[in-house]
Amino acid sequence: MTDENRRDLPSAEQLGKELRRLRGQERFRRSLMSTVASLIVVAAIAVIVSTMMMPVIRVTGTSMNPTLQNDEVLLCVRTGKIRQGDIIAFHYNNKILLKRVIAVSGDTVDLDEDGTVYLNGEKLEEPYVSELALGECDVQLPYQVPEGRVFVMGDHRAVSIDSRSATVGVIAEENIAGKVLFRVYPFGRFGGV
Repeated sequence: MTDENRRDLPSAEQLGKELRRLRGQERFRRSLMSTVASLIVVAAIAVIVSTMMMPVIRVTGTSMNPTLQNDEVLLCVRTGKIRQGDIIAFHYNNKILLKRVIAVSGDTVDLDEDGTVYLNGEKLEEPYVSELALGECDVQLPYQVPEGRVFVMGDHRAVSIDSRSATVGVIAEENIAGKVLFRVYPFGRFGGV
């Protein structure tokens, strides 16, 4: 080997540096792939939890004013026990609607001309309603809620289309996406509903 060929060969120190650089690149690549895989798993779990157990809903419209405002973001929970007074999210015509449960299976609902609600013959106290109205009502009253269904109404009675209308009717329990628990946005109104 000539002196000129030896000058072209890397030294042991240069080979060591290159080997450390290549090993560092491999460690970085493995670390990056592990991080990306972990993020994908976490995102998949978050999607499953949000759709299966705790749906996140954005309010659109004014049918639940003053309790819920347009563009608020709510957290729901899937629960087997829905009670009178709960606000629920339910599937209707490829949309998710938000309304308050007025009556459950077996209850009898009646309304008078000014919109006062009677549940099982007794006037229902509704501090969440700012203005009573009969609204769009074409169901035969008094109305007994069938088994496996709930009777719902919006808090803004004058504009809400709900169980008072045969268009929506009573809600089958299997169509309930969840019970509204928590307001997460806007941050100024953050808290329980």
